[in-house]
Amino acid sequence: MNIPNKLTITRIIMTPIFMAALMIEFPYHYTVALLLFIVASLTDLIDGKLARKYHLVTNFGKFLDPLADKMLTTAAFLGFIQMGIGWQVTWIAFIVLFREFLVSSLRLVAVSSGGKVIAANMWGKCKTVSQMAGIIFALAAYAVIKDFGLTAPLFVQICDITISILFWISAVLCIVSGAIYLFSAKEVVDPDK
Repeated sequence: MNIPNKLTITRIIMTPIFMAALMIEFPYHYTVALLLFIVASLTDLIDGKLARKYHLVTNFGKFLDPLADKMLTTAAFLGFIQMGIGWQVTWIAFIVLFREFLVSSLRLVAVSSGGKVIAANMWGKCKTVSQMAGIIFALAAYAVIKDFGLTAPLFVQICDITISILFWISAVLCIVSGAIYLFSAKEVVDPDK
């Protein structure tokens, strides 16, 4: 197994640890969750760069890398729902999960109907980056507010608005990238086959 794939597996292993840090209350648990999420997100950046630079792109990596991203971001959104960040997060999580199930299903159909592996495209990568940026900002805001006690009403309100904007941007990118995947895989989704 090459290094990019090992980094991807590391991201998968880190996901439940991140979620536990987010959900289990202990001193500075938001800060710990933030640091774990940042490290896991960096593995996504590094594994892709290494795979392309050293020609280590594999079908295993094409399949597992987006799956690891989905696991990490979904864990964060589910944690935010449990934390009660707001009704918007529930809708955004629904959009994210709907898109992820759609794309995963398309990938499975493509592989089973001819061995075609559908790799992440630019729009999917933009979606992932926007989600990770929004999640990192939300985790940082919670760390500063809850762990370090910066509860000035204006600061909290600015954080809430910024989180909403970042999450809705990622939701729109989810819809756009999902539609592009669906269109690009139209030959494997032929209802007559």
